[in-house]
Formats: sequence, C-alpha cells, structure tokens
Amino acid sequence: MRTIGALLLTTGLCAAVTACTDKANAPRSLAQADAAEGLRLIERHGCAACHAIPGVRWPQGRTGGDLTGVASRPMIAGRLPNQPGVMTALVRDAPALLPGTGMPPMPLTEAEARDVAAYLYTLDDD
Repeated sequence: MRTIGALLLTTGLCAAVTACTDKANAPRSLAQADAAEGLRLIERHGCAACHAIPGVRWPQGRTGGDLTGVASRPMIAGRLPNQPGVMTALVRDAPALLPGTGMPPMPLTEAEARDVAAYLYTLDDD
C-alpha cells in the first residue's frame, strides 16, 4: 500500500503541475512486458465482461469504459495520467487509485498487470 500511496502522491503532483499538457504521445514503454500474454490474461480474467476491448470478440461489455484507443488518451478514466506505472497499478487494484470505482481488484501479479498494460498500450486510434 505504501507503493500505491507514493505513486498517488507522485502522480498527483505531476498531474497538478502538468494537467493541461497533452500526454497522448508520451512514451509508454513497458520493459519486459508481453502484450500477447496481456491479451490472454484479459481473456482469462473476463475483463471484456465489463469493457469493450479490441481483440476480444465476445463478450463486449458496456458497464466499464470502452478501451478502444486507450493508448492515445492523455488520461485514464478521465482522472489519472496515462502512464505505464499508473496503468499497471490501476489494472491490478483500481479501487486503491479510484475509490468508489466499480472495477474490482484483480488477482494479478505485478508482472501480469504489466503484461495487461502492455496490451492496452497497443490499443491506439491509428
């Protein structure tokens, strides 16, 4: 929890200082992450039950946000900077970053969450 708190403090300060800056083209590399494994994890954990996710044909959930183009967005869920550490933390434990969210904590290791984030970063608007 200290790591998530430090991440929130750091990203909160960064967001406050650079909130108006477009981060759509910011670097979002995830070293040693496997996007193909991320897609397998997304399918295995049923993420598409709530989210529409390109690459997952069924189901196409509508409860959570549509993840089409998520890599091109400057913010995650309209409130968090779209950066790899934040995306990884959100995928793993969304309620810790967004209290009151409908997304539950996911039973993912840090490496698995990085793989899921790597897949999400393949979903741009191009």
